[in-house]
Amino acid sequence: MSLTLHFHPLASFCWKPLIALYENGIPFTPVIVDLGDPGSRAAFLKISPTGKMPALRDDARDRTVLESTIVVEYLAAHRPGPVDLVPADIDLALAVRQTDRFYDFYVQEPMQKIVGDRLRPQDKTDPFGVEQARAQLHNSYAIIEEDMQTKTWAMGDAFSMADCAASPALFYANKVEPFGDKYPAVKRYHDRLVQRAAFARVIEEAQPYFKFFPYNNG
Repeated sequence: MSLTLHFHPLASFCWKPLIALYENGIPFTPVIVDLGDPGSRAAFLKISPTGKMPALRDDARDRTVLESTIVVEYLAAHRPGPVDLVPADIDLALAVRQTDRFYDFYVQEPMQKIVGDRLRPQDKTDPFGVEQARAQLHNSYAIIEEDMQTKTWAMGDAFSMADCAASPALFYANKVEPFGDKYPAVKRYHDRLVQRAAFARVIEEAQPYFKFFPYNNG
């Protein structure tokens, strides 16, 4: 197998390319990165100097691809499969990319702010920043609620890269700021995502690591 994915099973941004790989049955070698282990960290920094996951290595094309969205784009271009994650039509592709960015910037980012604050020393927490992040999540939920009233997937009837982004974003956001009863369309969409075979597999593989997630006792 020429593809190697360097990732961590708990990292939300790593879930996006994992879903893409599983959706299209693309064979790859998984390498779990432990940034707390000096050897693993040093090896990974040679691949990704920023230390950010995921990183995809394609030995057949001598390419290293960084950033979750770019990894999915790369797979769509060079390892296409039955699920067309990035449409060929330019306008549809732009809509997919815009929605992908929405879930990364306006759901994942505030969710990670809340989680990250739990991991800070007690005297270094940022209550105001967490309050802002929770408000951003509710604003995003309201946008998704309106958008998903009649849709099955983010773009309508077809599963795409936008859903790969929405899956980890909504899964983890619901842990730190639950949807409750106010956003039923968001809840229905979340439930469809977690029942999708590729995402269900990602969640199952992450189970041994959930004890390290600082919410709901893991």
